[in-house]
Amino acid sequence: MAEDVSSGEQTEDQAGQPLLNGEIIASNGDKCQFRTYKRRWFVLGVICLLSCTNAMLWISFAPVADVTASFFKCSLDVVNYLSLVYLIIAIPVGFGASWLIDTLGLKYAIVFSSWLNMIGSIIRCGAIVPYLNPSGSYTGIYYLFTGQSLCAIAQPLVLFVPAKLASVWFPEHQRATANMIASMSNPLGVLLANIISPSVVTKEEYIAHMLGIYTVPAIAACILATAGIRAKSPPTPPSASAFNSASEPFIAGIRQLLTNRAYVILMLCFGAGIGIFTAISSFLEQILCFRGYSNLFAGVCGALFIFFGFIGAFVCGLYVDRTKKFKEVVKTCFALTALTSIAFALVINFREQTVLVACVCSLLGLFGFAISPVGMELAVECSYPVGEGSSTGLAFISGPFATSGPSPCGMNQTEIYDWSTSMLVMAALCSFGSCIFIIFFHTKYKRLLAEVNFNGLKEELNTHET
Repeated sequence: MAEDVSSGEQTEDQAGQPLLNGEIIASNGDKCQFRTYKRRWFVLGVICLLSCTNAMLWISFAPVADVTASFFKCSLDVVNYLSLVYLIIAIPVGFGASWLIDTLGLKYAIVFSSWLNMIGSIIRCGAIVPYLNPSGSYTGIYYLFTGQSLCAIAQPLVLFVPAKLASVWFPEHQRATANMIASMSNPLGVLLANIISPSVVTKEEYIAHMLGIYTVPAIAACILATAGIRAKSPPTPPSASAFNSASEPFIAGIRQLLTNRAYVILMLCFGAGIGIFTAISSFLEQILCFRGYSNLFAGVCGALFIFFGFIGAFVCGLYVDRTKKFKEVVKTCFALTALTSIAFALVINFREQTVLVACVCSLLGLFGFAISPVGMELAVECSYPVGEGSSTGLAFISGPFATSGPSPCGMNQTEIYDWSTSMLVMAALCSFGSCIFIIFFHTKYKRLLAEVNFNGLKEELNTHET
């Protein structure tokens, strides 16, 4: 049983050295059990704030794409790439992010990503500074792309961290819940951006206010991360797997992942789901406007999409922490997500069906987002002892990025396109991936088995000593 320690951080010398039986020898020679620290909630809170702000910066222009294009005198394709640059950069940067998390640890990953996020948000504000943008020039868009690119480099570090955080700082009965909280802070940022951006940018000149608003939490996250996170792991591990935290070397771990049949299936299906949900989050306004739905209604649907996603992830996270039924939960959610994606592809063809469209968006979020935190924990379980950064990172990198979309409602009616075919293709991909996963994915829970064996050895040694 883990003991909750409310005192301040200890040094490694104070905590002592680990023994093979899973206990810790303190400096006074006494043995003590695995421990958890209240500071883990602070670390979790910093990661949540950082992930939330990064997502807000990512999607900030999508809900007001038409106004942004008009203000900066550019096309809608250019505005779309302000969001898509995140997905384009994520693939090459993702491998480095996985290496950094598994090799250097959580502290460096969090602090480095927080600085990138803050600097990127500040550079974005240069787009509306008169001194940097002489009258008649259109240089503002370049500041936006530079800032967005820095924030995009930070995104893989932010997204890959939850599984590592849960493993290093939390006991085994809280890992899925911690992963869920950290993971869902990213879509929370998307939800907030879908509310804040349209609320603030009621006129073109209010673009400046929006950029300033999103900079404040990014600065706060950087200050908290830099000043508050002082160690890459707690002095005393919270579980047997955290105690045996030495993971495979990065390159060897990648080889193991790519030769692990169960992991490859999970990686491809999970990655495809990330790509589909990213596309829907980025272009929901444009998808709905073709049938005459307003930007306000699209924002409401985006909010419902994320809100019910929280509910699904929360319930599944708590359930998995209690039952450890990772496979059953993920397979069920995949099946329900596939059915709901088909319904979504069909209902977006109807006009004046606001209640039906809103209900389907809610269900799509409820089942789809529930996969994310449980899927990341399952990736760690089926690939242990490969590092958590590598196993979750490669799954995220495998997600295909969405193609650039045409313009939304409100700016140029001749540029509105029909997304129905694209949504049918996405529904087909979602259904195909779900069938592959449900039929062919089978694995043992390697991390849990290692902990059971470890604790069994510990009990045997304790009995022998007695």
